Amino acid sequence: MNDATALYLGLISGTSADSIDAALVDFARGTPQVLATHTHPWPPVLRERMLALAQGEAALDLDAFGRLDVEIGRCFADAATHLLEQSGTPAHAVRAIGSHGQTLRHRPGGDHPFTLQLGDPTTIAERCGIDVVADFRRADIAAGGQGAPLLPALHAMLLARPGHARVVLNLGGIANITVLGADGGVRGFDTGPANGLLDAWCLRHRGEPFDRDGMFAASGRPDPNLLDALLADDYFALPPPKSTGREHFHLDWLATHGPLAALDPADVQATLLELSARSVAAAIAQHAPDAAEVLICGGGVHNSALMRRLGELLAPRALCSTARHGIDPDFLEATAFAWLARQRLLGLPGNLPAVTGARGPRVLGAIYSAPTTDPSERIRSGAN
Repeated sequence: MNDATALYLGLISGTSADSIDAALVDFARGTPQVLATHTHPWPPVLRERMLALAQGEAALDLDAFGRLDVEIGRCFADAATHLLEQSGTPAHAVRAIGSHGQTLRHRPGGDHPFTLQLGDPTTIAERCGIDVVADFRRADIAAGGQGAPLLPALHAMLLARPGHARVVLNLGGIANITVLGADGGVRGFDTGPANGLLDAWCLRHRGEPFDRDGMFAASGRPDPNLLDALLADDYFALPPPKSTGREHFHLDWLATHGPLAALDPADVQATLLELSARSVAAAIAQHAPDAAEVLICGGGVHNSALMRRLGELLAPRALCSTARHGIDPDFLEATAFAWLARQRLLGLPGNLPAVTGARGPRVLGAIYSAPTTDPSERIRSGAN
């Protein structure tokens, strides 16, 4: 590959839909170097609609579905445009945008497994004037995999240390772990909720989109009966490969596990934090018993109450942010989708079958070309 055009831009909005993260990444040296980042807010009304849909609280007709796909795509395009403007980067300097989209459904099991992310890639390509790679998960699911998590390959590239076992813990709306074995093996899966339930309960009872520093949770006490009921959910006992999302762990799910109205909202929040911490700790204890350290990324790294509880449950393992290793914990996922876009243009696999359970390595994503006045020139530049 000719890396004369080695800049890629990654876009993602996670399970909590708290914002769109954008990262401008340079691959001139092979490994990703993040040059600039941007966090782009969702319009509040649009965010409420997306969360209601993801939790099964609303339905869409086909016309509304199509409009929402374009509306989300325009927001992704705005995030990319702001990053380019803030960094002083012209669009023609960027080889491609890797856009994860906004997940509304993720159903990797059953007779007809599927995953659904909205955010029309053609709208992004048209508005930004840059080729877009999107729809990363479906090829893995078609090959019998979970379609997630997709970050372990990049975690291994950036954070594996030969002869040492360690875990990379991503605390997004859903928590997932990457187990980096001392022998070089890589495994990973979604452990269950991280911030998603905490954010949703905080929004309902505090009117705030997230529990800053875990203060809401810290003001309550976990309810043991509710906690036991939540931990008894079948998902936690499933063996990997496995993945999940807000369509499983949402407030309606929470309401089926006990009389929430009889509990103080702060105690429910404290219980949800304990659920996140315990399910993560149990997964690490079972699947990475020899790991001496846990490297943490994602929004949950800023929740001091959650980090403190994880430290207690995971002791004597050392816990630290990936920032200690020079990797911004807030933009590792966006970096990953820049990397996945590059993998697609190189014709290289982006999944790890040992993680997702797919029948084999697969090239992930579809290419949506930006407008050009000279199609032959774009075809020639596609080799870059």
